[in-house]
Amino acid sequence: MYNRGIRGATTVSRNEETEILEATASLLKEIVVRNEIVPEDIGSVWITVTPDLDATFPARAIRALSGWDMVPLMCSTEIPVKGGLAKCIRLLVQVNTNKGQREMIHVYLNGAQILRPDLSVSEPQ
Repeated sequence: MYNRGIRGATTVSRNEETEILEATASLLKEIVVRNEIVPEDIGSVWITVTPDLDATFPARAIRALSGWDMVPLMCSTEIPVKGGLAKCIRLLVQVNTNKGQREMIHVYLNGAQILRPDLSVSEPQ
C-alpha cells in the first residue's frame, strides 16, 4: 500500500461561514466519490484557505460528516501571493491505497479550475 496525495480546490463568492462550510464539504465529497475512498483510507487532510477567508475553520465541515471523527485535519492560510486566486479553499487528502499516482483523480471546482486545468474534471459526478 502507498500513501498518495489527492489535490482539490474550490472557490466561494463570499467570506461567509455557511458558504465556506458547504463548499468544503462539497469538495471533499467529490474527491471521495471520484477516487472511491472511505474515511478509513485517509491518513490526513490538509486544508488551506486564502487570507480573505476567515469566517470559519473549514475543517468544521469535514468533522461534521459521518465517519470523519478520527481523520486528522489541519487548517492553514495560503501564502498571500499577489495576483493569486481569491476566496479559494484547497485540500490535500493523503490516502492509503494500492492505486498508482496517475490513478488519483484531482478535483478543481468553480473558479479553482484555472489553477490546474490539466487535472480538472469540471462536472461533479
